[in-house]
Amino acid sequence: MDTGNCSRVTEFILLGFAGAPELRVFLFLLFLLIYGVTVLGNLGMIAVIQASSHLHTPMYFFLSHLSFVDFCYSTVIMPKMLTNTLSKDKAISFLGCLLQFYVFCTCVVTEVFLLAVMAYDRFVAIWNPLLYMVTMSRNLCMELVSGCYICGMACSLIHLCLVLEIPSYRSNVIDHFFCDLPPLLSLACTDVTMNELLLYIVATINEFTTIVIILTSY
Repeated sequence: MDTGNCSRVTEFILLGFAGAPELRVFLFLLFLLIYGVTVLGNLGMIAVIQASSHLHTPMYFFLSHLSFVDFCYSTVIMPKMLTNTLSKDKAISFLGCLLQFYVFCTCVVTEVFLLAVMAYDRFVAIWNPLLYMVTMSRNLCMELVSGCYICGMACSLIHLCLVLEIPSYRSNVIDHFFCDLPPLLSLACTDVTMNELLLYIVATINEFTTIVIILTSY
């Protein structure tokens, strides 16, 4: 591996839509609209569920957390992406990049497990409706949601720790909209086989586990 141009970086440059400068304003307005709808939809869902006592059921409890996670990973990406669309300065600090990746990865994994938990919730509701509220107690719902968040944070922490072990990069220019793991690994000067292997293993385990739970519930 050629390490002649490798160095430690203090910031990354997110290119985003740098290749289409004539569309900057249009893309900014388009994604601002999408982000606005996403934020209003998710926060509105949470507010309605919290305000309506008849919606204080396990299904809506899980749905409110799904909306919260969706809001979080949209917010960790879109504001910086919108700023970069109009700004010439597309830099993001090294720590900011890693934080963005960590929060995004945590939210994505958490959302996948939340969907599996919601499938299990519907299974219990249909399979044994008379004991549904007893089975899906408040404590169990809290434990299931906490487990989803813990799984998301643990998976993200594994990848983050391995990324921190990368000593140098060939370039600090990321041809992407945000700090995702594959673009970071492609710039590494060291052998990232272990990073890629763990990425595939963790993703496969998460997807297989949740898909099995969802299909079994059906």
